[in-house]
Amino acid sequence: MVPEGLQYTAEHEWIASAGDEAMVRVGITDYAQEQLGDVVFVQLPTVGDTVSAGDSIAEVESTKSVSEIYAPLAGQITAVNGDLSDTPEQVNSDPYGSGWMFELRLTDEGARSELLDAEAYQSVIDGS
Repeated sequence: MVPEGLQYTAEHEWIASAGDEAMVRVGITDYAQEQLGDVVFVQLPTVGDTVSAGDSIAEVESTKSVSEIYAPLAGQITAVNGDLSDTPEQVNSDPYGSGWMFELRLTDEGARSELLDAEAYQSVIDGS
């Protein structure tokens, strides 16, 4: 089930408002973590980094593979989930909660209109 109220990318990331419209929290979807298998390591971006949409900015290593995480939108990294260093399995157990990865202050808030809603993201999963 894809949660309503979030936005998504075709690369299986979720985006949630974090305070004001210019701040978002980002993680990977339940579908993505299921495809990865047991997550054993997460490499996060550095706070203060400026990123462009589509940049590879993080990695998730699982028992099956290593996957790139891409910036869903352009902006500056304002926070990372340091808890994932010690407990990367939170990505599996709570991908939409304690398994979040980073927060981003958007350069262009209007770019959020290009993201997918829950229904459109479900179509991406169904087409996979």
